[in-house]
Amino acid sequence: MPNQKTPKDGSAHFAIEGELTIYRAAELRDAILPQINQADVLEIDLSQVTEIDSAGLQLLVSAKLEAMIRDKQLHFTGHSEPVLEVFDLCDLGGFFGDQVVIAPHTAH
Repeated sequence: MPNQKTPKDGSAHFAIEGELTIYRAAELRDAILPQINQADVLEIDLSQVTEIDSAGLQLLVSAKLEAMIRDKQLHFTGHSEPVLEVFDLCDLGGFFGDQVVIAPHTAH
């Protein structure tokens, strides 16, 4: 289950833990959309996302678009490695417009 904090001062924080895949897309959609409706600013922490597929990516895109339509701010933070890989593969970093911190790559 996603971790969420009650909106205060028009803002809310929401964390997604585990898979962001087709198997959880409906559950996560049902948790995220009410947060967009209730908060003026929503921050979604992606640092604990262990896997993301096209359904998960589609969910993030639709959440961002929904926030834009409702004139709300939606920010993704703490991008995990799987999330960064998918954003890079699909060249969507600019679309989301969030600051992405990339950890230094270490040689193996």
